[in-house]
Amino acid sequence: MYRRFQLAICALMAGIASSAHADLPQSQRSRAAVENVKANVEAAASARDLALGSPVYIVITKKPAELTLYLETDGGEFVPYKTWPVCSASGTLGPKKKEGDAQAPEGFYRVTPGAMNPNSNFHLSFNLGYPNARDRALGYTGSALMVHGNCVSIGCYAMTDPVIEEIWTLMQSAFENGQSAIDVHIYPFDMTAANFQAHAGNPNGAFWRTLAPAWVHFETTATVPRVTQRRGIYSLVPVQ
Repeated sequence: MYRRFQLAICALMAGIASSAHADLPQSQRSRAAVENVKANVEAAASARDLALGSPVYIVITKKPAELTLYLETDGGEFVPYKTWPVCSASGTLGPKKKEGDAQAPEGFYRVTPGAMNPNSNFHLSFNLGYPNARDRALGYTGSALMVHGNCVSIGCYAMTDPVIEEIWTLMQSAFENGQSAIDVHIYPFDMTAANFQAHAGNPNGAFWRTLAPAWVHFETTATVPRVTQRRGIYSLVPVQ
């Protein structure tokens, strides 16, 4: 009986992973990119006691302009795989509010397999999902806000082509292994008291303080914070 139960669970999980994989767009370009970097990515992950295919979590800061990709360990904690400089990002500190303002988003976004673009005009890309529920509730507008290659940006976060290939490979492998969505959390800066003091008086201060609980949660637990978005307000879901 127990063996049959195990097989049933395995079949169910395989079906879930297969479904996620079926929604993941691929192209000759993306397959070549994965083939190009996969061995190096596996070696880099292994050197950190991590594994390609593990769940992914991404944090972006504007100042410094960096993207850090985390992988989940067997113990359920997310640890850094690598941090890369953002090659190009337009705008200033503060959220994106309207189409054409050249601002890159700040806030909490989720990337699903269908948001991956293997035929991007900027090598490879994934759509952040801006505007999210909070953005829409506040009447913010904009579209096609991406993380992509080609190191050129108007409201997006642009990486070099080799870096986006590495990020793509890690995300694709996580999706293929059954991760249904990847959280991408974007902050203006590290959410420290010193940084808030340095930017005291900035009109975005109240908004930034709604981001801080998620930052603190991750810093103290190494687990991805769950965030709700209602009536234009971010709220951290308490750990049960």
